[in-house]
Amino acid sequence: MSTKLRWGVLSTANIGLKKVLPAMQRSQYTTVAAIASRDLTKAQQAAASLGIPTAYGSYQELLADPDIDAIYNPLPNQLHVPWTIKAAEAGKHVLCEKPISLTVAEAKTLLAVRERTGVKICEAFMIRSFYQWLRLRVLLDEGRIGELRSITGFFSYFNADAANIRNHVECGGGGVYDIGCYLIHASRYAFKQEPTRVVACIDRDPAMHTDRLASAILDFPGGQSIFTCSTQLIPYQRMHFLGTRGRIELEIPFNAPPDCPTRLFIDSSGALSGSGITTEIFPAGDQYTMQGDAFAKAVRDDTEVPVSLEDSIGNMAVIEAIFSSASSGQWVSPQR
Repeated sequence: MSTKLRWGVLSTANIGLKKVLPAMQRSQYTTVAAIASRDLTKAQQAAASLGIPTAYGSYQELLADPDIDAIYNPLPNQLHVPWTIKAAEAGKHVLCEKPISLTVAEAKTLLAVRERTGVKICEAFMIRSFYQWLRLRVLLDEGRIGELRSITGFFSYFNADAANIRNHVECGGGGVYDIGCYLIHASRYAFKQEPTRVVACIDRDPAMHTDRLASAILDFPGGQSIFTCSTQLIPYQRMHFLGTRGRIELEIPFNAPPDCPTRLFIDSSGALSGSGITTEIFPAGDQYTMQGDAFAKAVRDDTEVPVSLEDSIGNMAVIEAIFSSASSGQWVSPQR
């Protein structure tokens, strides 16, 4: 790419300031050119702290900037689709934080927007561009563990702060939207299938009404995925992929540290002592940098983004089915 993809950022959200933007500034193919906030002072402070050249006091001003090629949208969940549409209609490619929407119907509106505007729209599942997940795909495809039949996953953190946006139910707060979406996406990615039905159990915070503990079974044509996510448990995350002849474990599947290596374990013997485990070590790398580069290359080469809108709609269909099942107590088939 002869010139870097020039990014504008909607809002001074923490995930952007602390993780995504510094990583994208180290990218080979991208540069962060502008940031916008509804509060100009906040935008200026963020721009100064990160060395971003331009700050705007409104989102519309940023979208009107002809020198911006793409928009990173880390706004609260309920604003993902409205501002993704506005950015696309302004001729900007869009990388939108997960979940891309709050409903399947809302996500599907982006299909017509993409067709009409011709821009790239991608949900920011950064794991899809990272070493260990790319290696997992290769291992599964080459049959290293035989036929994949079972997936188990766990993802949790503790946040009981009522003021935090992740705990505002009207803004799409709660564990399933925030982190359960990763477990669903990972399961669909590994099986390369859509679940035919799901069943779930959810416990909601009595005061905030967000889902603070959720467990689900996803029934795929090729096997089953079982996961738990929580916003009020000790922080932990792990993914296991079990096949007819082996097992793969991802040690830190979602929040891979950018400053130290990550590990993937392959168990081909089934020895309970762990003596048959082979460890693959991946060099330190920032998955947000890799995500930015992958998106930029898709724009440059006019190829598919790492996570297509069709893929995102499939994920939202499972999320909707999980909420429906938890309410009804019945198996529910995802509808996309």
